[in-house]
Amino acid sequence: MGAHLYSGTVPSLSELVRSHTDLDDEDVAWVQLLQADWQIIADLSFADLVLWLPDREGKGFWAGAQMRPTTGPTAYVDDVIGTFVPVGRRPMIDAAYSEGRLVREGDPEWRDDVPVRVETIPVRRAGRVIAVVARNTNLLGVRTPSRLELAYLQTAADLTQMIAHGFFPEAGQRSDHADSPRVGDGFLRVDAAGRVVYASPNALSVYRRLGLSGDLAGLSLAELTRDLVPPRRRPDEETLSAVLGGRAHRDTEIGTDEVSLIVRAIPLRPTGDHIGALVLVRDVTDLRRRDRELVTKDATIREIHHRVKNNLQTVAALLRLQARRMDSESARSALEEAVRRVGTIAIVHETLSQAVEEHVDFDDIADRLGRMVTEVSAVGSRVRVTRVGGFGVLPSEVATALAMVLTEVLQNAVEHGYDATQEVDEVGSIVVTVHRLVGRLHLTVDDDGHGLPEGFDLDGSTNLGLSIVRTLVESELGGQLALGPVPHGPGTRAAVDVPLD
Repeated sequence: MGAHLYSGTVPSLSELVRSHTDLDDEDVAWVQLLQADWQIIADLSFADLVLWLPDREGKGFWAGAQMRPTTGPTAYVDDVIGTFVPVGRRPMIDAAYSEGRLVREGDPEWRDDVPVRVETIPVRRAGRVIAVVARNTNLLGVRTPSRLELAYLQTAADLTQMIAHGFFPEAGQRSDHADSPRVGDGFLRVDAAGRVVYASPNALSVYRRLGLSGDLAGLSLAELTRDLVPPRRRPDEETLSAVLGGRAHRDTEIGTDEVSLIVRAIPLRPTGDHIGALVLVRDVTDLRRRDRELVTKDATIREIHHRVKNNLQTVAALLRLQARRMDSESARSALEEAVRRVGTIAIVHETLSQAVEEHVDFDDIADRLGRMVTEVSAVGSRVRVTRVGGFGVLPSEVATALAMVLTEVLQNAVEHGYDATQEVDEVGSIVVTVHRLVGRLHLTVDDDGHGLPEGFDLDGSTNLGLSIVRTLVESELGGQLALGPVPHGPGTRAAVDVPLD
């Protein structure tokens, strides 16, 4: 077979092309388009496929890609990607490349005590042979073929002829669906008029779920589908005729209120003339039901966040109303702090009510919290909050606790760092600096205010806001809190370090 010249990870197709071949970007795009569909060919052939790329110096071929069948035993126990085969070692590869023809002659090869029949197919693009596909069939799995297997093999033969003539893959066409049907999901062969020549048992079962009572053979697939599928659950007439009639290399989704199908067509023209098509069908009813359930669940969660936000705003309004009726200044101040804390949580739920997932972009929340704290403070108009760095996207449970922490720290900086008697033209500065590193989030809030009082001790502090912050950071977020002077300047620094894993 030749020696493996790569060790460790398997080289990618692009790496092999760049290192060893003269294929241009359009050649590579063609080969990649072939790869996108060659699982179908491997399954129809009951055979392994190996893509051989010509060495730029003409010394041989490199195995650039490999595909095993899901319908039969493999002919290769080991991966061969990255293998080099010198000219003369595998004459069938040499002949397919140099002569531009399918090569089938030759005795079976023996690999690991397994007889393997090899066929080689030239990959043609724009009149040039750019690579060779070797089709390797494990003969131990071969038996007298059934009607299904004969239909598979005939369709595989048509597709390999198309590869050799440059008619496959279809330029510019790829499946639109990540859950595109495979051969085993449901296989149909239609003639040039779009009538069913053969339908696999799985394909027949799929159409029975749509409401078919008889057999598929001899029926026009497009007309049958029009009869079974209501207009609102099928594509436009042009798409329906093109895909179900087997004239377009495309896929589409059809169904009833109970059943959803993806239908995919690959027109067959082995020598240039359209002779019919391979049509694959897949029942995706369960997938679509789960999709709908997820959408409904997401909408429900967002609605819950929206209602929680509204309820919190109502609570905040009631507390604010109560505060206005308090004669005690300390009681009024305590209620106003409660209003701010409830409002902080409401902001998080408002953001979550607009999010697709239970994650939020915290940068917007942090900026809104900075504005909120300064707007309600007596000195807020004389203090500017700026952010350096980004929090990024955070899980909702982290976001809620971190929003509370940031609000309390900012409020503490505004209340205790500055006073209402400072000159009007003096502007205080609070800088929120954040960065994420190795699964942790590091946050510092620096103010240029009065600084900490003499002999301040975080452990001995009775400040409610700091107690809340410490509990949230250490218990809720599993992080650390430090409070001290700003290095090389006036003011106070609050530093928070929390894990994000």
